[in-house]
Amino acid sequence: MAPRTAPDPARRSERSRSAVLTAAYDLVSEIGFGKLTIEAIAARAGVGKQTIYRWWPSKGAVVFDAFLVVNGHAGHFALPDTGDLAADLKTVLRLSIDDLVDPVLDRTYRALSAELLNDPVVQAEYRTRLLDPLLDVTRARLRSARESGDLPPDTDLDFAVELLYGPVFYRWTHLLGPLDHDYADQLVDAFLRALAPANGRPSA
Repeated sequence: MAPRTAPDPARRSERSRSAVLTAAYDLVSEIGFGKLTIEAIAARAGVGKQTIYRWWPSKGAVVFDAFLVVNGHAGHFALPDTGDLAADLKTVLRLSIDDLVDPVLDRTYRALSAELLNDPVVQAEYRTRLLDPLLDVTRARLRSARESGDLPPDTDLDFAVELLYGPVFYRWTHLLGPLDHDYADQLVDAFLRALAPANGRPSA
């Protein structure tokens, strides 16, 4: 009889971690962030609470890890840099809009957004794990465009990032109109017209 192979602790640990992330993601979309508890996540994942606290310091940390992993970010954000600024920005905004209009993601985003207004811990997790990395890579792409002459040398990158993303989230937050690829393309075209180098603007 062949000897029994002992379970691989690393593999078992990874299975447990994956189960926790899946449970957190599913539950926050089902019941919202406010009603979500570590106990509920542990029960859904089939692990103990201490297992969760060994890897994450808070409920917010679990949820944001789940959000990143389930959506394929895993904490890494990147913007294309093909040399065509308009095409690159349209790609990014189209993907962002695809996320916002996905029914499951929409519920999760809205549940988290409500918590951001009232919980500084959740807000800090959001800034550190989701928003700041996205803004950093966007600024880097716009900085490259500024250096190549696609944007004016005095372009304020922080303002430009807000000008690019702000209308999308404003429309999404207040349900002001459809969010689709046409809207993304129109927004990028307007963004580039507003920030076009002086010598690239049509004469009056």
